[in-house]
Amino acid sequence: MKRRVVITGLGAITPLGNNVEDTWNAAKKGVNGIDFIKGYDTDLTEVKIAGEIKDFDFVEFFGKKQVKRLDKFVQFGLVATKEAVEDSGIDFDKIDRDRMGVYYGSGIGGLETIADQEDKAKERGYDRLSPFFIPSAIINIAAGNIAIEYGITGPALSSVTACASAANSIGEAFRAIRDGYLELALTGGTEASVIPLGIGGFNVMMALNKSNDVNYASIPFDKNRSGFVMGEGAGTIILEEYEHAIARGAKIYGEMIGYGATCDAYHITGPDPEAIGAKKCMEVAIKDAGIKFTDVDYINAHGTSTPLNDKTESLAIKKAFNEHSYNLSVSSTKSMTGHLLGASGAIESIFCILATRDDFVPPTINSKEFDENMDLDYTIGKGKEKVVNVAISNSLGFGGHNATVAFKKYRG
Repeated sequence: MKRRVVITGLGAITPLGNNVEDTWNAAKKGVNGIDFIKGYDTDLTEVKIAGEIKDFDFVEFFGKKQVKRLDKFVQFGLVATKEAVEDSGIDFDKIDRDRMGVYYGSGIGGLETIADQEDKAKERGYDRLSPFFIPSAIINIAAGNIAIEYGITGPALSSVTACASAANSIGEAFRAIRDGYLELALTGGTEASVIPLGIGGFNVMMALNKSNDVNYASIPFDKNRSGFVMGEGAGTIILEEYEHAIARGAKIYGEMIGYGATCDAYHITGPDPEAIGAKKCMEVAIKDAGIKFTDVDYINAHGTSTPLNDKTESLAIKKAFNEHSYNLSVSSTKSMTGHLLGASGAIESIFCILATRDDFVPPTINSKEFDENMDLDYTIGKGKEKVVNVAISNSLGFGGHNATVAFKKYRG
C-alpha cells in the first residue's frame, strides 16, 4: 500500500527574498528580482543582468573559515535547509536517523570554486591548489554537508539532471517515503552560477537574453523572448510520511501526490518539437497521483523565456490536458526570479505548495506580446486568487530530462 507524503517544512534563499515568507510575498506581488549584476565586474561579459541573492551576510551566518571552505552553492543549500528544519520543528534525537534521507540536487555545483582554482593554478602551479578544491566543487557535496550538519545516516543522494535536478531530487525523495524506505527527507536543490564563467558559458550557447533590460529580459511566452536570465539560490522541502508527521504534531503545508520523469532522447540542449517527452512526463505524474487531468488547477511552468522551451511546453500542456488546458492557470515565476537552473524545481515546488495553501496563483510578469501559439492563461502581470486544489511543476533540462511533481491541498 502506498503511503501518504506531506510537506512539513520549507526553506528558501532566492533573488526575491532570503527566506520563504519574503520570497512568497514578493512573488504574490509580482516583484522583479532581476537586476544588474553586483557580484562581479561585468566589463568582460556581454550579459550584465541576473537574479542575484541580495543583502545576506554569509560570513555572519557561517564564519570566515567556513565561507572560504564552502562553495556558494553549498552555502545556499545549508541556509535554505536550516530554515526548513527550524520550520518543521524536527527533533532529530527523537527520530531514527537511518530512516531519514537527503535528496538534494544541483545542475553545475561548485562552478565558482572551479573557476577560482583554475585561475590560481595558472598563477602558482597545479600542485598548489587548495585541498578544499574538490570537496567544495563536487555536486554531491551539498547533500553531504546537509547530512553531516544534521547527522542523517540514511541515503544522501544528488540528482544531476541539469535544470530538472531539484525536481528529480524531490520526486525520488517522495518515492522513497511513499514506498516505505524512509519516514522523512530533506530535499530540494541549489545553484550558484552567476559568475563570469557561468554567464559567459550560457551566453555563447545563445541561451541567455542579451538585452540587459531588467524589465523586459525574462519574458516567458512573450513573442519577443530570446533567452533566459540566470538566477541563483536554493530551496529545501521537508517531506514526511503522513502518520509520522501527525504523531509528532507537525504543521502540514500540503501533500505531495505524484511524480513523473521522462527523457526526450532527442537533442543535448533542444526540446523535442513535438513535445512528446514533456507531455508524457505530465501524464506519468498525473497517473502516479491517481487523479484526473481535470483535477489540476495550476501549472508552474518551466517557462524559461527561450523561443523553443516556451513554445514546446505550451504544446505539451495542450496535448496532455486537451480542452482542460484552457481552464488551467499557468505561470512562469522565472519571470521574477530568473532561471535558477538545478535549483529552479525546488523554488517552483515551494510556489506550488503555497499556491494550494493560500489559493493564489503567482503571476508571469514582464511579458507583453503573444503570438497565436501562446494562447493559454499565463497569469500575465498580476497574480490572482483562485481555488488551487492541485498544482504541478514542470522542470525540463538539457539532455532532454523532464520532471513533473504534483501537490495537493492538505485537508487532513
